[in-house]
Amino acid sequence: MGSVFKDNNIDEVIRLLKRQVKAFNLPWLESMANTSRDPFTILISCLLSLRTQDKTTGEASEKLFALASTPKKMVLLSVGKIQKAIYPVGFYKVKAKTIKDISATLLERYGGQVPDEIEELLKLKGVGRKTANLVITRGFNKYGICVDTHVHRITNRWGYIKTKTPEETEFALRARLPKKYWKEINGLLVAFGQNICKPRSPLCSRCDLNSYCMKIKVAKSR
Repeated sequence: MGSVFKDNNIDEVIRLLKRQVKAFNLPWLESMANTSRDPFTILISCLLSLRTQDKTTGEASEKLFALASTPKKMVLLSVGKIQKAIYPVGFYKVKAKTIKDISATLLERYGGQVPDEIEELLKLKGVGRKTANLVITRGFNKYGICVDTHVHRITNRWGYIKTKTPEETEFALRARLPKKYWKEINGLLVAFGQNICKPRSPLCSRCDLNSYCMKIKVAKSR
């Protein structure tokens, strides 16, 4: 059992992480964001992905953007039509209304453009820090750290940080993680978390990072 508390270990940990996740498909949202680079579709897809599986998010996003891929076109759709396009994503009725509200706000306050600052993005209905960070990193190629449950769980499991919430994790990583890894850490750890470092009974016997991980709060592993 090792530790990544030593800052000089993080480069090796990231190198091993990149090598291991090459065998896995990128999460749909990460793959789409790398291809699209459109802040609006990244923003909407991220909202759709909350509490929803990758496959469902991808299908719903494609159906919705076939109807409207800009705020100007989105506001012309009825909430009911948006609901029908995005079903069965989690909380699709709430998300449909949020998507229409955000599109209207972008037109009214931002000239139809998605803002490129986290604090401005957080003013949009339904947008939290995870979504805001994803939009600025993937949509605008600016520095941010997108923290979801995988990033929060795994970096704490390593022993790299010690935090209680994803928001605390974001700021702890901003203070410690080298900036060169900020934009990519989410995509790497989502793929790693879905396939190796699972929430319960992680596959430690298959993990290339095993010697660096303190296995914090791991009661059972395989």
